[in-house]
Amino acid sequence: MRTLVIVPTHNEADNIAELLTRVRSAAPTADIMVVDDISSDGTRDRVLDTAQRLGQIRLEPRGRKAGLGDAYRHGFRIGLAEGYDAMVEIDADHSHDPDDLPIMLALAEQGIDLVIGSRYIPGGAVPGWARRRLWLSRWGNRYAAIMLGLAINDATAGYRVYRAETLRAIDLDRIRADGYGFQIEMTYRVVELGLKVVEVPIVFRDRIAGESKMHRRIVIEAFWLITRWGLSDLFTQRRRRRTLELTSPPEPHETDIAHR
Repeated sequence: MRTLVIVPTHNEADNIAELLTRVRSAAPTADIMVVDDISSDGTRDRVLDTAQRLGQIRLEPRGRKAGLGDAYRHGFRIGLAEGYDAMVEIDADHSHDPDDLPIMLALAEQGIDLVIGSRYIPGGAVPGWARRRLWLSRWGNRYAAIMLGLAINDATAGYRVYRAETLRAIDLDRIRADGYGFQIEMTYRVVELGLKVVEVPIVFRDRIAGESKMHRRIVIEAFWLITRWGLSDLFTQRRRRRTLELTSPPEPHETDIAHR
């Protein structure tokens, strides 16, 4: 399975070299693409130095800061054009553990259309989060599940593996959201198509170096989009039709995973 790991960056010089080294160790046959939105702290130089040392790493420089969702769409389009079979989303700030990649890639190779690294199933965790932040994240995911009819525990998760067929079916030109909204919209479109989704437990850790790219505007956008999509489904009865058309989930594997 030809795999492309996509890593969006903006000023991640303190994190990127170690992250790329760990991804290479966890997925030695995968190619890695760093989509950099005009970093000014030397991120690009670190990527090029690491690429020369490890190989199978390339830099995709962009001339503006367009956001997480746009960076992933950009990477997905390149991956599809170049014939990759699966594409990975992973943060550059060490929030996502590359050691979880082998099981996630194995599930995608078995035919799971979307594999989500989930914080909110048994075995998942978010150590060190303040109670208010944890409540907001959990409540946001429950709100998305209720409004959109998603049997997904962590629709905002940013650690994922998509099969190429899934991305083609979604039609990336329809996806407009960014940040939390981007992840929710992608999940929503996958479920809308009746494709297979599996959540794998992960431990999500806060960044040690650099600054968070998450702002209040992105959270507000996500809640607005969820409400709009949910009301649209209600008025068109699309949600009811989608629920009736969903296929049964796959049987659990022997590995420690949770299906939703």
